[in-house]
Amino acid sequence: MAEVKITAGVRSEFGKGAARRIRRAGQVPGVIYGHGAEPVHVNLPGHELMLALKTPNVLISLDVDGKSELVIPKAVQKDPIKGFLEHVDLLQVKRGEKVSVEIPVHVEGELAPGGNLIEHVLNALPVEAEATHIPESVTVSVEGLEAGASILAKDIELPKGTSLAVEDDAVVLQIVAAQAEAPAEEEAEAEEGAEAAAPAEGDEA
Repeated sequence: MAEVKITAGVRSEFGKGAARRIRRAGQVPGVIYGHGAEPVHVNLPGHELMLALKTPNVLISLDVDGKSELVIPKAVQKDPIKGFLEHVDLLQVKRGEKVSVEIPVHVEGELAPGGNLIEHVLNALPVEAEATHIPESVTVSVEGLEAGASILAKDIELPKGTSLAVEDDAVVLQIVAAQAEAPAEEEAEAEEGAEAAAPAEGDEA
């Protein structure tokens, strides 16, 4: 995974009012923590950070007042309506150390005929990987699978140096039968028939 270089400044203002001023200036408040050190509060350039975060578990080479730190995002807060970045927690990492992260699961292939559905039991797969070699994602084939089939964590092929951080038999995906729509349609038709058969208001019974 390539490193993304970002320059940040140490944050000296705190509170909601300060956070609003920071965001109006096109920056995002954040905090760096890890390795037992005191948390460092920083301001990061909003546009550069937004682009970097498009890559899951992106490795960021962060320059803070001339000091370089390797970090990965651990928690990202966004405005629920407008979607802009509100705050980011960054975990300090070192080359060679293992970190626990969650990576996206991509699905490929066509299910067996029948209109069945794929249910994502785990939206992302918990793994342990070397901090500078975190996989961006894993790919799972559902080719030809029928309703009732499941894909377990142990069934997923992981890149070299990456191991599961979840039970081997944890269900990641399962194939479920499509719900039949016929009963609902029949019920609607029955209601329409009952309304048509009911006497109109004012009619004699």
